[in-house]
Amino acid sequence: MSLLDVDAIDAYYGESHILRDLSLSVEEGEICALLGRNGAGKTTTLRSICGANPPQVREGSIRFKGEDITGMPADDVAMQGISLVPEERRVFANLTVEENLRIAEVSRNASNTWRRPLTSTGRSMSTEQVYDDFPRLGERKTQKAGTLSGGEQQMLAIARALKQSTDLLLLDEPYEGLAPQIVEDVEAAIERISEQGVTILLVEQNAAAAIKIAGHAYVVDQGEIVFDGTADELRGDDEIRERYLGV
Repeated sequence: MSLLDVDAIDAYYGESHILRDLSLSVEEGEICALLGRNGAGKTTTLRSICGANPPQVREGSIRFKGEDITGMPADDVAMQGISLVPEERRVFANLTVEENLRIAEVSRNASNTWRRPLTSTGRSMSTEQVYDDFPRLGERKTQKAGTLSGGEQQMLAIARALKQSTDLLLLDEPYEGLAPQIVEDVEAAIERISEQGVTILLVEQNAAAAIKIAGHAYVVDQGEIVFDGTADELRGDDEIRERYLGV
């Protein structure tokens, strides 16, 4: 049994059919990449999993650690141990780095007082651990988040998600708008998180960067999976990369 199993889902926004018989699995401890062009269905897949602004899944199922979470509300999914870092990052621009992290901690503690965690066994990062893993955030802990660079904001968004009890981290376009050197910094941060036992599903248009750190890769096009294999197999498949990824 995989940590996450998405089995033949059909997802809709209203009457718009977005995902078509889409299946994927994520193994515990791996970095898995979901790749495709803009509008291919990547973000809709993440939203279907985590219940954030969700489409309606009319067919198929989504199972996490063997439990059916299809259609589960976002707060219940989070309590299971799934954390989403959205494409827009959504840091609190007028608060400092440390205040952003503190809000995540307060939110976690408040949730635990009114609802017992369901099955999450993930480790919640302390602020000190965040600064160890993201030293640039430690250097800027008193700086307003809105004044950080794009890469630093991305690191803050990831760190904030890890303040929750996280078994599976969903990253939506973490490299978007970042300079190549900053992409490398974010890649290194993602790899450090993976080494600590957090499973990662990485959604990206930047396929070349994503498959540098991923073990398994899926390619989605028009809501359907058109490639399922290792990152090495995708690197060697020129036809798939040129046809569906433009690289």
